[in-house]
Amino acid sequence: MKVINLNQREIELISLAVKNDRQAQQKLFNQFSPKMLSVCRQYIKDIHLAEDVMITAFMKVFVNLKKFEHKGSFEGWIRRIMVNECISFIRVEKKLKYIEDETYFEESFNNSESQFSLEDIQFLIDSLPDGYRLIFNLYAIEGYKHQEIATMLGISEGTSKSQLSHARKMLQEQINKLKIYNNGTE
Repeated sequence: MKVINLNQREIELISLAVKNDRQAQQKLFNQFSPKMLSVCRQYIKDIHLAEDVMITAFMKVFVNLKKFEHKGSFEGWIRRIMVNECISFIRVEKKLKYIEDETYFEESFNNSESQFSLEDIQFLIDSLPDGYRLIFNLYAIEGYKHQEIATMLGISEGTSKSQLSHARKMLQEQINKLKIYNNGTE
């Protein structure tokens, strides 16, 4: 693990927040909440639910702040809590459906080089079935390996690979449709 030194201001804020200093906690929240809402939004379609999950996750951040060891990125530590809270929320909502398919096809996913806006791409990802979207986000965006995803979600590694493959295929099909639509050939 690469050790990243925190700047002195961040270290001071963290130590004050550990002591339940509400102003320090508010500053940390204000600093990281926009990015963390974006993380939650990747997993949860409804912006209001994503915001609720983010706030719950921040409560966990502040409760567990004394466990942060100042090794690695503080933002990365918060992000991991956000992702885990999103997964917990999705499990509770029982929205996950996995298609058991031990075969998978490793297909390349081409992001089409800025031909589409971030909103277009987010819309396409949101249109994926919940299980596909969750695994796509964990693998392609968060950088987890299939073995880690399988352990986190209590599924087989093959299911994780299959879900990712299907997600990529669906996204590629939707991108191709958008290209045709945007080029006016349909």
